[in-house]
Amino acid sequence: MGSFSIWHWLIVLLIIVLIFGTKKLRNIGQDLGGAVKGFKDGIKEGTSEKSAESTPPQQVTGQTIEGEVKEKTKSS
Repeated sequence: MGSFSIWHWLIVLLIIVLIFGTKKLRNIGQDLGGAVKGFKDGIKEGTSEKSAESTPPQQVTGQTIEGEVKEKTKSS
């Protein structure tokens, strides 16, 4: 049971075209291409935003926060 030959793939392609039709397959191809293009654009935006966010924010030093710790009591 080796790999499929080119004739097997052509027969499968012919059956798919007969079942779905060329118009439906063309629409599926356009939708898939648009999804890939949107994914690539999203990746480009993500990397550009990441590089802009990579600069560390300024740290404020010299501030002391005072507080009081209160013990919680368990009510039974």
